[in-house]
Amino acid sequence: MKKSLSVSSEGSLPPLEDDVDSVCSDELLGSQSRRWLADLLSGDMSPPDGGDVSVVGRDGLFVDYHFPLGELEMQSKVQWKRPKEFCASPQFIVNGATRLDVRQGKLNDCWLLSAIASLSMHRVLLEKVVPRGQSFRDGYNGCFTFRFWQYGLWEEVRIDDLLPTQDNQLIYLSSPDKHEFWSSLLEKAYAKLKGGYRALDMGFPHEAMVDMTGGVAEVLNISLLPKDLPAFLRQLLARGALINCANCQGPLEQRSELGIMFRHAYSLTAVEKVRTAHGTVDLVRILNPWGNTEWEGPWSDMKGPEWNTVSIEEQNRLDRVRREDGEFWMSVSDFRQNFEVMEVCHLTDALGKSGSSVQPWSCILHHGNWVPSVTAGGSPQGGWFWQNPQFCFDLSEVDSGAANSQKTCSFILALMQKHQRRRGVDLAIALHVYQAHPRNAHLSSEDLRLLRPVLCSPHYSSRREVVLRGSLPPGRYVIIPSTAEANQQGEFLLRVLTERGNTATPAHTAAQDVPSAAEVSFPHQVALPSLKSTQLLFKKHCNKKQFCKPLHLHNLLIEAIQGGALAGSEKYLSLEHCKSMVVLMDSQGSAQLNWPDFQSLWDKIRRWTDIFLVFDKNKTQRLEYQEVAPALKAAGIVVDDLIMQLVGLRYTEPDLTISYPGFLYLLMKLESMIHKFQAYDMVGMGAITVSYRQWLHMTMYN
Repeated sequence: MKKSLSVSSEGSLPPLEDDVDSVCSDELLGSQSRRWLADLLSGDMSPPDGGDVSVVGRDGLFVDYHFPLGELEMQSKVQWKRPKEFCASPQFIVNGATRLDVRQGKLNDCWLLSAIASLSMHRVLLEKVVPRGQSFRDGYNGCFTFRFWQYGLWEEVRIDDLLPTQDNQLIYLSSPDKHEFWSSLLEKAYAKLKGGYRALDMGFPHEAMVDMTGGVAEVLNISLLPKDLPAFLRQLLARGALINCANCQGPLEQRSELGIMFRHAYSLTAVEKVRTAHGTVDLVRILNPWGNTEWEGPWSDMKGPEWNTVSIEEQNRLDRVRREDGEFWMSVSDFRQNFEVMEVCHLTDALGKSGSSVQPWSCILHHGNWVPSVTAGGSPQGGWFWQNPQFCFDLSEVDSGAANSQKTCSFILALMQKHQRRRGVDLAIALHVYQAHPRNAHLSSEDLRLLRPVLCSPHYSSRREVVLRGSLPPGRYVIIPSTAEANQQGEFLLRVLTERGNTATPAHTAAQDVPSAAEVSFPHQVALPSLKSTQLLFKKHCNKKQFCKPLHLHNLLIEAIQGGALAGSEKYLSLEHCKSMVVLMDSQGSAQLNWPDFQSLWDKIRRWTDIFLVFDKNKTQRLEYQEVAPALKAAGIVVDDLIMQLVGLRYTEPDLTISYPGFLYLLMKLESMIHKFQAYDMVGMGAITVSYRQWLHMTMYN
């Protein structure tokens, strides 16, 4: 019998499998994927040193055995094959990546396809997601890499090129050119990011656009847009916004009498004032990502007599063509009547192209947390709203071109809840903006009882991100992100898009240099240095290559702790603690942290420090044993009595208390092991099976 170990969250051990044939048959898996599963179950394929989750199989090609499989791919007669197994000469990209390279398969993921089609029209954005230089020829090893924006960072996703097929045909996204595979592999990479192909069955185009651009997306009702719609659209396009539109009134992807498909995503790519023999007309240019089925009303490519009133020179200026290629012009009034919703993805200066006439928004990012009993105050209707995180918002740069009588500053606020869907929890979230106190940056409970918001979300929403667009006179304001209910655990990303020169900072930073614990909404501010100071510490203690190893982290944390309210706790910090923190946060498998890795660790340390200080009731810089379980619960981890007994035996000091460094170490270990279990438990069954070598790797590199 092959060595394997099955672990269940319920504590039971399912039977061990003697042979791969008891798991699947050749009808379900292609030759490559059969070897993949056989290797996985036999233990002959395990992560190399460093913990990479993707490995080289017996045929020398890259295999990603952590790709989440689902029922959709395990149907009868579905085979997983590499392009070289069913295509004589596969190519990654043929004659450039274009909107025409996207053809929907057996998934209801046109929402993703419309985002990919829009992306392909912007070379700079496309190359951010689809790195250049990948091929099925020189250097081919079965591995392809893509990048997606996730919560403020670009995350690299590596996949193998095993694709689900039936009768040697791709069953999901494909290119009309049978030799081209960039779009199919991009779909697979996005599926891995989201939890498998099954996670792509229905979704929101604007969420896909955010993940592929790092922009901020909002959904607008076209009937409620300003009367001067051409000016509004020009303003969006001038900032580089990507615009999708749809009519949601009819049957899925059925045509209206004038050729517009219902519940199908189109792209709006231009708005122009066109000179005709009878005056000027405002037209918009629309693109159907399918590349056919066009508008057949006024100004249509093939049937529009209106073009006879436009000079050839003017038509050439608009690049007008007489063919059904999916791109067409229509009047603004017809646009209003034939489209219902518009999804706008606003780009930020981080994505802007140097030398371009496009002027994207300036973007400020803030990562934050709602911590029960600390910074999770709930809605304004409750009595603890003031406890929510607060951000000071300074508006000084008036919109360019604004009339003197209306000097206002436009902005967009975007509040995104992080990692919630993976946990199966969708918090209801909202944003409120208040006039700031004339002297203090932080609004107290008394202040908020007297003030009404100058701008707020219309309601609490469980969407991944809520967006609030506004325009206010120059001045100082406070942004408060909140959940509908108090004491809900969650992480969030707040993005503030403004004209360059306006700022947004955590509200406490405008107060005294060293605030007292009573004045701040984040207790870690009196215990730890600021993020800017921490960055200086990182540069001071890391090596010449800007990497932080365990000894560097040990020295850094000692210096960080010594200067705050937890001074003295550093004597409990051991090098072994730091070794574990490094390997548990290490994304490269090299036992060292780069700056993004360290930032992620520091975010956890700040959040867990808040919890430690709240539950350290007697301020001894230690948690009593009975305080540990509630503190873990506040961090989102619920454990039973058996685990608490093990905590008492393994992680406490001789007097059964847990020091501050010991608490950080305990939370890091628990969170890491829970995430590892969830990564293996791909279908959420509460039980996992790992090979003998995988088990040793998981426990030894920890």
